[in-house]
Amino acid sequence: MKTALEGFKFISSDSHVNEPPEMFGERLPARLRPRAPHTAVVEGVESLIVEGMRPRKLPKGRQALAGEALERAQAGGWDPKLRIRDQDRDGVAAEVVFPTLALQACFTTPDPELQLGLARAYNDWVSEVFSPHPDRFAAAAVIPMADIEAAGREAERVIGRGLRTLFLPSQMPARPYNDPAYDRFWAIANEARIPLTFHAGTGHEPRVERGPGGAVINYLLGSQLDGPHVILYLTTSGVLDRFPQVEIVTVETGSAWLAWVMTQMDEIYEKHQMWVTPKLSMKPSDFVRRQVHVTFQNDPVGVHNRVFTGVEPLLWGSDYPHPEGTWPRSHEICGEQLAGVPDAEKRAILGGTAARIFGFGA
Repeated sequence: MKTALEGFKFISSDSHVNEPPEMFGERLPARLRPRAPHTAVVEGVESLIVEGMRPRKLPKGRQALAGEALERAQAGGWDPKLRIRDQDRDGVAAEVVFPTLALQACFTTPDPELQLGLARAYNDWVSEVFSPHPDRFAAAAVIPMADIEAAGREAERVIGRGLRTLFLPSQMPARPYNDPAYDRFWAIANEARIPLTFHAGTGHEPRVERGPGGAVINYLLGSQLDGPHVILYLTTSGVLDRFPQVEIVTVETGSAWLAWVMTQMDEIYEKHQMWVTPKLSMKPSDFVRRQVHVTFQNDPVGVHNRVFTGVEPLLWGSDYPHPEGTWPRSHEICGEQLAGVPDAEKRAILGGTAARIFGFGA
């Protein structure tokens, strides 16, 4: 069936793979295997155990699921042929692939050695699975940042393996990203011209509220606010000024807030010049337009706000196969939220900018 966006190339800048949990135990060094993510019964409920996180209860089954909800629960596997089938059904030409379990498992333990071991296991696995299909997949390499020197070595290793983006935790509470100690890592990304991606809800516990309203509160306060956090730290501290080839992408953070952050950064930077340090070579918003991108699934407010942000920062992502995503109705949903947007801007948002950043063909 033809849609209003027939002929536009869709590239999802935010998709996920449900990596097999046993993969970590199989690939970790022998001394670390007993600490790999695993399942166990906690208070009578089967739960996922990840070092550094509260036990997470596993779904009790799919009996109550039907229709698209059941399809999503069965999707997200690691067979490239089945994923291509799903993306063809959705009219998506290519996707940037992020993990599911490793989103947090590689960052929550306080042990840098275990963080790196988990990340290396995932990076080797995801490279083996998806690198043979470079026209359809750009898999993100997980880079823990607790040990900056080790992070740099792992970045260089995975770049050599052909992975096309480095996925860093969104927050580092013990050593925020304005610390000059990270400059040696930013220099590697700057020289390689490889994008840095920061997925929402990583590097910290995103479940900030367990009481009434927690599901909504946690998604917004615990996850999506990571986007402003990353951009504020890397822009106002001068990181993007010092490393002009570094492009950053905040993933699954939405985009409606970006116009507010850009305009307020400029306002505060100019009005508080007597206190601001460092002094930047351009306005903060100019660095955002040049080097920053944010992904969204269904965010008509962010699309409307492009009069303030410009089009270049906006990247669409299906968030396949998660329930807040647009799969398998991406054309329909994007047709609604992009109604009235000029075709050239639609092409940039839906896939043109992502093709350039993540190295897909024209």
